[in-house]
Amino acid sequence: MKNLLLSWVFWALLSAGFAALTAIFAKIGIENVNSDFATFIRTVVILLLAGLIVYASGNWQQPSGVSARTWLFLILSGAATGASWICYFRALKLGDAARVAPVDKLSVVFVSVFAVLFLGERLALPNWIGVILVACGVVLVAYRA
Repeated sequence: MKNLLLSWVFWALLSAGFAALTAIFAKIGIENVNSDFATFIRTVVILLLAGLIVYASGNWQQPSGVSARTWLFLILSGAATGASWICYFRALKLGDAARVAPVDKLSVVFVSVFAVLFLGERLALPNWIGVILVACGVVLVAYRA
């Protein structure tokens, strides 16, 4: 069990499961509310839960001990997350969850390309084939016949 809790695959699969529930719950939740306000509510809940987890796990760190570079990139990441959520909720308000969520997962393709371009990561041929298949899958799921 300890090995499972230390496995990135385990946590990534949980993330995917929760992301799927996010789409379903959000689609139902935004039915009678503005999508930006819905994003605000979601963000407050996340902030409270994250704070509770940091407190309960004893992982609080002094903000002054965090480097300026780390602050910069965490702030940029937070801004990108906020922009992503606002766009995602707006798309859910306008479209079908079964089509919006897969298009949102084009982030898998974008991360792969950005990781190669900006982080110097390398992907082997089978990895690139997977990236292309994900992109093709998104197109097929989002396509309305």
